[in-house]
Amino acid sequence: MRKLYFILFLLGLVFPSYAQLSPRAIAMWDFSWLERRWPGAGYENWDKVLDEFVDRGYNAVRIDAYPHLVGVNPTGKWVLDEVWNTQLWGSPDRIEVQVQPALNEFIRKCGERDIKVGLSTWIRRDTTHQEMTIRTPEDIANRWINTLKTIEAEGLLDHILYVDLCNEWPGDSWAPFFHELHPDVIWGQWHTPSSMDWMKRAIDCVRKVYPDIPLLFSFDSQDVSTYRQTDTSFIDLFELHIWMANQNGAEFNKKVGYNYDKFSSESYKNLVRNAEPLYRMTPNYWQGLLTHQIRDMADMAREKRKPLITTECWAVIDYKDWPMLNWDWVKELCEIGVRESAATGMWVAIATSNFCGPQFVGMWRDVEWHRKMTSVIRNAFIDKVLLQNDNTQKLFRRLK
Repeated sequence: MRKLYFILFLLGLVFPSYAQLSPRAIAMWDFSWLERRWPGAGYENWDKVLDEFVDRGYNAVRIDAYPHLVGVNPTGKWVLDEVWNTQLWGSPDRIEVQVQPALNEFIRKCGERDIKVGLSTWIRRDTTHQEMTIRTPEDIANRWINTLKTIEAEGLLDHILYVDLCNEWPGDSWAPFFHELHPDVIWGQWHTPSSMDWMKRAIDCVRKVYPDIPLLFSFDSQDVSTYRQTDTSFIDLFELHIWMANQNGAEFNKKVGYNYDKFSSESYKNLVRNAEPLYRMTPNYWQGLLTHQIRDMADMAREKRKPLITTECWAVIDYKDWPMLNWDWVKELCEIGVRESAATGMWVAIATSNFCGPQFVGMWRDVEWHRKMTSVIRNAFIDKVLLQNDNTQKLFRRLK
């Protein structure tokens, strides 16, 4: 009975406009927002690209806040090594960046357009290897606290939707410090004891200073059973990355011959030869893998009364404008992912793909497709079962 009264209280007082709440249409601008600012790279004019973003119907964005750098020297200049030169996220070569005051300027411009900002980090490697100076959960937490203080000092915290303490934890590409300390824990094994200890301690440390900001680590594990069997009560929401290409043990990628080459075009040659023909041969099968995963994750979230956000999705993980690659089949899968996730009521922010940025010209220029997808997202519902999770209050306040 007490829980019923609590829910009624939330519905009637805390969320008088709950019925008007709907998911945010979110995109991943990762570290591209800061690094891809040379002429023609896509983000050199923030006002222009943010206006285009809004015109397409988006009202949330996930970016790298570079906390391991800002937390050491907010206005320092850092030289970053490239992650890859095959992909269009970030810089394809060594680049110098200065995070603040650029971060606050970007957040302010988003706020002026009612774009909520999800802060994340890919722990970009710099030439002084600041990423390897993170040795404890408290280290990464304190870097985030210091970063959030620089945002708070400018009165910009209300524009922050959530904080993801590390992208796709505990993958070695984005958490090399953890991999060095725990080499037995491989990509996707977020649920192992050492990983859980890190996440709990780091989140607890940040939460003590910023209790009103939703906190999490994002995951790309596709194994729904680990989410069901693991105590995730300390995480405010799930930021799950879901792709057709990763289902059934990455069956699609294996058949295509896609190997995530970072500095070779061989995987893209295999995409050209094999990806669309493989999909077109049995589209219902590949679509079924995607929809089954979305429904499974939604069911899991409903059981845990945990909100979902997805910023990386729904077709293939890597793609770009490239000879003999077209976007039609990718957009077809992405539309299925958008509609399926929106129909569950468990997502509070939904992306249309990995590729929703100006550097992906073939995807970005299809304005009407984006408007159609963001309309689906922004007219979707949020299941009231999420009100039964006490921690959703702070998230829902930020969704408005």
